[in-house]
Amino acid sequence: MSTDKFRSQLRQEAELWRTEGLINDSQHEQLSQRYQFNTLDTSSRNQFIVVLIGLGSILIGLGVITFVAANWQDLSKNAKVLLLVSLFVSINIAGFYIWRKPRDSSQRLGNGLLILGALILGANMALMGQIYQVNNSFYELMLAWGIGVLAMAYSLRLTSLSLLAILLIWIGQWGFAIDSAFDSAWLYQQLSWSSLIGENMPILACIMFIPLAYLCKSRWVFAFSAIAIVSALLGNLIYYSYGIGKLFNLSTLQIGGSAIALFFAIPPVLLWSYDDFRGNLLISRSFKTISQNLALIYLAGAFYSCSFYSLWTNWSREPLETDLSRVNLFPLISLCVLIIVGIWQWVRLSKRIIRHRPMQSQDLTTIVIGLLIGVSILISIWHTYITSIPEFATFAFNALLFILSIGLMREGLTHGQRRAFWFGLLLLVLRILNWFFLANTGLFFKSLVFVLCGIGVIAIGLWFERYVRTFGNTTN
Repeated sequence: MSTDKFRSQLRQEAELWRTEGLINDSQHEQLSQRYQFNTLDTSSRNQFIVVLIGLGSILIGLGVITFVAANWQDLSKNAKVLLLVSLFVSINIAGFYIWRKPRDSSQRLGNGLLILGALILGANMALMGQIYQVNNSFYELMLAWGIGVLAMAYSLRLTSLSLLAILLIWIGQWGFAIDSAFDSAWLYQQLSWSSLIGENMPILACIMFIPLAYLCKSRWVFAFSAIAIVSALLGNLIYYSYGIGKLFNLSTLQIGGSAIALFFAIPPVLLWSYDDFRGNLLISRSFKTISQNLALIYLAGAFYSCSFYSLWTNWSREPLETDLSRVNLFPLISLCVLIIVGIWQWVRLSKRIIRHRPMQSQDLTTIVIGLLIGVSILISIWHTYITSIPEFATFAFNALLFILSIGLMREGLTHGQRRAFWFGLLLLVLRILNWFFLANTGLFFKSLVFVLCGIGVIAIGLWFERYVRTFGNTTN
């Protein structure tokens, strides 16, 4: 559907084309009928009226809120509840009615009112808790609010509401993780609705967010969903590690090693091997490329974080002892589900690679990514369970980071992809600069390195841009 801005610009261009003789009156009339030039003035007036109504409604709403706030203490509980529910329902009904209209301006206004309704939902929950003196944690409010907005997003299939729901649930998840980290009782606490959601958020996020991305047909929703899933997994690593420690009778030092192994294993395995089964299902948009790009970004961050010697020396210290006899094993269910899904996806990838003859470039990339993940897991396990190898581990992760950056630059050169090339070059330059920051060298030598790196980046960038233009001309 053409926007009002496009039709207005096209009408101006069509008038200019007719004046210059590029089109005749008949062709101009056909364009006018096709894009409905005669309705542009009416549409502009309607848009202006909508803006006035929206501005007036905001001012009226602020006045009502100010009046209610001034008399809030004098209202009864039933009056307060009725007022809050009426405000929420009226805003959402008005937003839904305006959003259903086909005009772009009306849809934007309706979308804004629906977002306002979602925000009012959270305010209503907080005020209801205050009215009835329900003392819940902040993360419980975020989780309940996010679930409510998620229901609205599923019913309307709006990208804006979907992103808001993911953000609220993500805040609630990390609020739960931070609250648990400062309270040792979280390991032994009894089950509640918030703890069940917080402990099993990775698998619940997969169920709640991924289908929503396909319903909205939004790459942003899928990207935020994947980030939320990985973030929830990382936030629950201590949960999983202590559960594994109890299950296999590990020491607290080995529990830390199992956390690092999970850190390297689960997120990149799930992200890189993700498959939306587009060939078997009626899916109009594939998100596999986004998932694999996120896997590369995750691996780059993980390799960079573990390329410092201080991490491995501090890891070798004995942590505080923890009583594992009463640790809750329930969160391991979601971890086992994710491990099974990851193994199943990589088995499918392996079968696909074996069937391809000759081997494709994507298959070779998958093999390299699998080797990088496997080596990182092996090093962390060796350092934890066999013998401490801080020097070798530091060298190995620097090498893995170098291999990943070179591989990204190679992919960028092979396929003419600017993002892959520049991301690989950025990783390489960033690690080189860190070496010189930590080295005991003078400022003159460090300044010389900065100048050389800057000259190198400019030269490589200019050469790559010339190469991309040449590559595009040859492929066309």
